[in-house]
Amino acid sequence: MRIDLHSHSSVSDGTDAPAEVIEYAVAAGLDVLALTDHDTVAGIPDAAGNLPPGFTLVPGMELSCAHQGSSVHLLAYLFDARHPGLAAELVRIRDDRVSRARGMVELLREAGVGVTWERVREIAGDIDGDDVVGRPHIARAIVEAGAADSVQDAFDRWIGSGGPAYVARYALDPVRAVRLVREAGGVCALAHPARGEGALTGAVPDDLVERMAAAGLGAIEADHPSHDEAERARWRARAAELGLVVTGSSDDHGDLTGHRLGRCTTDPDAYAELIAPATGATPVVG
Repeated sequence: MRIDLHSHSSVSDGTDAPAEVIEYAVAAGLDVLALTDHDTVAGIPDAAGNLPPGFTLVPGMELSCAHQGSSVHLLAYLFDARHPGLAAELVRIRDDRVSRARGMVELLREAGVGVTWERVREIAGDIDGDDVVGRPHIARAIVEAGAADSVQDAFDRWIGSGGPAYVARYALDPVRAVRLVREAGGVCALAHPARGEGALTGAVPDDLVERMAAAGLGAIEADHPSHDEAERARWRARAAELGLVVTGSSDDHGDLTGHRLGRCTTDPDAYAELIAPATGATPVVG
């Protein structure tokens, strides 16, 4: 059984529609896929409607968190999306994403970059009224406007942390986020812990991971395409010390990451252990 627990669709910052992500997953030889768009489950119905017989979809999302001004990403699975506390935070996060994106577009225009809010919204799309506008959408608009050579160049030159068009946004405290997911009946994993952003020097601090584990964190995504072998070994050892499951995932974003579904995978026993406590939702089997 081949299991990938981290992927994105065009509902957030991937390039493919949710149903297309499933098609790519099947072509990649996967048996289980978690769709984990940023701060939304709006793509789950479309993905669930395109499952071939026997294929399993794990409903999830990548929840935006922050620690001391730096991003921390939490993968949440099988939670009740109607849970009042979690649902309210998701609305706040998504609303702030839109305000932040508008602010970035305004700064870009002041700097002479021909990016419009209308075009950014077209790139981001809209599913069931769910506005999830992210920096990758703005980056693609920057490339279209000729102000960067690639999405990565747009981040480096304009909208990355400290860039001339960067705007901070609201995000949850990681420990509180873990508690909210658990209260909503879900389970969660710390995403790509060796890849920090902002003030973090490339890794999530050990003391924070310990506090997240005490709050109910279930796993650490040690096997990630951005982690080298030493980083994978370090985070595997850290997971063992804390009694957490080790997961592996592709963090695929379609064209933006070269359609890498299945690049890293999760052991079936680890997957079973991770999802066992979940009560908010169940995997969807075609």
